[in-house]
Amino acid sequence: MRSYERPGSAVTLVEARDQLLASLTQLQPRFAALDECLGCVLAESVVANEDVPSFASAAVDGFAVRAEDTEVTPIRLRLAGRVTAGGMNHEMAEPGTAIAIATGAPVPDGTNAVCMVEHSFIDGNEVVLDAPVSPGANIRFPGEDVVRGSIVFQQRSVIRSSHIGVLTSLGFSGIKVYPKVRVGVLTTGDELQTEPGPLAQGHIHDSNRHSLLAAVAESGNLPVDLGVVGDDATLIAHAIEAGLGICDVIFTTGGVSVGAADHMKTVLSNLSAPSIRWMEIAIKPAKPFGFAILPSGLPVICMPGNPVAALVSFELLGRPALRHMAGHRILSRPVVLAIAEDELPRKPDGKLHFVRVILRIDKEGNLRARLSGPQGPHQLRSMALANGLAVLPDGEGVGAGQRMHVMITDYDDLQGSGSWT
Repeated sequence: MRSYERPGSAVTLVEARDQLLASLTQLQPRFAALDECLGCVLAESVVANEDVPSFASAAVDGFAVRAEDTEVTPIRLRLAGRVTAGGMNHEMAEPGTAIAIATGAPVPDGTNAVCMVEHSFIDGNEVVLDAPVSPGANIRFPGEDVVRGSIVFQQRSVIRSSHIGVLTSLGFSGIKVYPKVRVGVLTTGDELQTEPGPLAQGHIHDSNRHSLLAAVAESGNLPVDLGVVGDDATLIAHAIEAGLGICDVIFTTGGVSVGAADHMKTVLSNLSAPSIRWMEIAIKPAKPFGFAILPSGLPVICMPGNPVAALVSFELLGRPALRHMAGHRILSRPVVLAIAEDELPRKPDGKLHFVRVILRIDKEGNLRARLSGPQGPHQLRSMALANGLAVLPDGEGVGAGQRMHVMITDYDDLQGSGSWT
């Protein structure tokens, strides 16, 4: 009979994450076109090379005037011209005149205010104003948004769509960022079937690979499909080596426990014996875990094969690892206090339990959480329905109505009863 050794030392989740992050290096920053930078982290602060706006412009459609001409209304002013957005400003206003102006058009010399079109009308070659305007009214002045020479965005800022708009308005074509991580995903197991349709006897569909590829993309990184291989040490080694040069990190699922067909430990020991770490994390699910750094510097992170355990492992360890490599300062999902709508019992076992729940906001603005479904490590649908993971410390669990910590995994699916409107 084969002697089954434990996969590794027992550690806390914090210890496992600290060991993993300490082994990883951040990717080298590079210059990237703005359209490629969404979700990336700035590698250096951005300094404005011009004012925004760069010239005084109208904030509304109306008439550019001298404010002192409008102190007593209604007043008639001679219509002396028109300025449109994008047009050259050739107009020069004289006392007692008004110039029609479109939103965004340069304010003519000699004027210092814009009267809204709603407070005026044209009568022949004159403009009639029915309300006075003060100096500077409805004018956007140079540098109101950004002043030349100022720091627009600090180093380590995460680039969102609005950042790209600001940078474009400053004339930037690209910036220096930490690139997105190229993540290889490899699943292992003789029982995995890749073809759709009826399953062969004893087989299951290869859901882990597709869910992890999707999780990588959802995290803002670049998934690389390394396929699926059977429980064969040579094939597993070849599949991992195929990721060299095209991946920044490889995630594997399966083969990390203590079964006779769990070859991942042997493969990584042969490829990178000095750096390998195998451990049992004191959590449920996703207890078995390991990682190694190949001689080339390529990290290989090994997750369990159960579908839910693989995704929980990604949330707790894989996603923070990718964010660390991509230069992010905040690595983990937010954790909030929520009221349990169900009783969430558990038994003391020395582990931290993560329970799939559905978070919602009640009419009073309180966060509430209920079970999303069965909690078996193979029951993936309840993971798909969940938008949070309740964190249950070792003990007897949480009763209905009690507060507990919940990690939010999906803001977009956060259900709410109230409205701000």
